[in-house]
Amino acid sequence: MELTVAQLAKRINAGLAGDAAQLARKIKSVAPIKSANQSNVTFITDDRHKAAITDSKAGAVIVSKSIDGLDMPQLIVNNINKALIEVMKIFAPTIKVQDAGIHPTAIVAKNVKIDKYASIGAYVTIDENVEIGNNSIIGNGCKIGENSKIGMNCRLDSNVVIYHNCSIGNNVIIQANSTIGSAGFGYTFIEGKHCHIPHNGGVIIEDFVEIGANCCVDRAKFDNTIIGAGTKIDNLVQIAHNVVTGKCCLIAGQVGISGSTKLGDGVVLGGQVGLKDNIEIGNGVMVGAGAGVMNNIPDGQKVAWTPAYEWNEAMRIMVYTRRLPEIAEELKQLRNRIKVLEASKDNTK
Repeated sequence: MELTVAQLAKRINAGLAGDAAQLARKIKSVAPIKSANQSNVTFITDDRHKAAITDSKAGAVIVSKSIDGLDMPQLIVNNINKALIEVMKIFAPTIKVQDAGIHPTAIVAKNVKIDKYASIGAYVTIDENVEIGNNSIIGNGCKIGENSKIGMNCRLDSNVVIYHNCSIGNNVIIQANSTIGSAGFGYTFIEGKHCHIPHNGGVIIEDFVEIGANCCVDRAKFDNTIIGAGTKIDNLVQIAHNVVTGKCCLIAGQVGISGSTKLGDGVVLGGQVGLKDNIEIGNGVMVGAGAGVMNNIPDGQKVAWTPAYEWNEAMRIMVYTRRLPEIAEELKQLRNRIKVLEASKDNTK
């Protein structure tokens, strides 16, 4: 893909600043400020990068407002991130898409309903009573268990496993090697050994959910584990049995959510957050990276630390923790002064 600056501005509905010769430059890709050259468009998301742009060799820059004195064509937009997403899609590498139809190496059981415009890749295994909707792409090596349903416009990358009795909504993306519907980690100690508790429920992945690579979403003991519509899940995330997330949650890498925990809408969990079982996290809660959450959190709170505290309190704890050597030294000096004062008092008796 190659566009002039003027053509690119039209594609993303941007205003323009620059002379005719600059606007005729050919743009082939997006690049950061420091490494960009004349065939790249770059971008400024905040004032910290304004100084760097004057030394950049980029062919054009996306800005939220015009920069005076900049000898470079400027694409002026209302929302930098939205424009950047559009530009990155325009210049995305061209990758061959699987053709509609069923690859001859796929193993498809009886009583399966596959839309004629769906694509089933090489060495896919599909068990009985599975349904796959229009325009969905099932990548090479995937396994779809009995009675599971996959909606329209979904994409399952290579080696995704969907166990039995799972429901995947529309416009869902699941990246490579993730597993949906595995049995939960539930045991009880009976007669000297750990006995696994049956998990007879399912998993529901609602519309527009995106799940990264190497994630696990366990099936419920009863009812369903539910991932709410619009939720986005990073790589290497573990979601246990009977968890229910609200809509449009963001869950970063290496998060672990224990069984029967409930998340409200718009919850944000930073990397390596751990949530105890059977707790409720309110709407709009933000949990800082590495926090361990042991109790319910009401709507709208920001928390951090382990165990998790309200954000401002967690920051105070962090400050005092870093000052512990200094505080210990001050305490030592105070003790010595008290000893001197006590000794002096005893001598006056």
